Amino acid sequence: MLALAHPLRLHLLGALRAMGPATATILAERVEASVPLVSYHLRQLAANGFIEQAESPTGDGRERWWRASHQRTSWSRVDFLDTPERRAAEQALSLEVVRRYADAAERWLERSDGWPREWVEAADMSDWIVNVTPSELRAMRSEIGAVIERYASQPKGEGRALVHAIVNLLPRGEVPTR
Repeated sequence: MLALAHPLRLHLLGALRAMGPATATILAERVEASVPLVSYHLRQLAANGFIEQAESPTGDGRERWWRASHQRTSWSRVDFLDTPERRAAEQALSLEVVRRYADAAERWLERSDGWPREWVEAADMSDWIVNVTPSELRAMRSEIGAVIERYASQPKGEGRALVHAIVNLLPRGEVPTR
């Protein structure tokens, strides 16, 4: 968890997922960091199984190409409740992810006036307050995930853009009584 909690590592992993395989040099330009720093963090991501070496699209063996090992990362907080250290590691990662979500929303708001009207109209930041049981919440999460997965499998092509689908299903208020 701590290996992924670093902001630059999350940024690098996200860039590899969004744009596909890349070298440290390409990624350094993308994330506006030095090549040595990016190389170090790529090695840390690789050591923890988040990324792996990829074949060079040019066949040039002098450059090391990297790709994401998985298209998404998920975990259950409950799996990290056994020790204070594991709780702290999970919380550090979760807090960094929340910051990235907020940054993504801010970037969209700052740049949306430069997008075509149809994209601005299609985008959404809504919230609902629903009254559910834990099993209903799990079912909702599963259904929403299935819809997103169906769209995530669409091929890249003309007229398409990457969309950051951020879903938060968070209990609010007081802990319910039994």
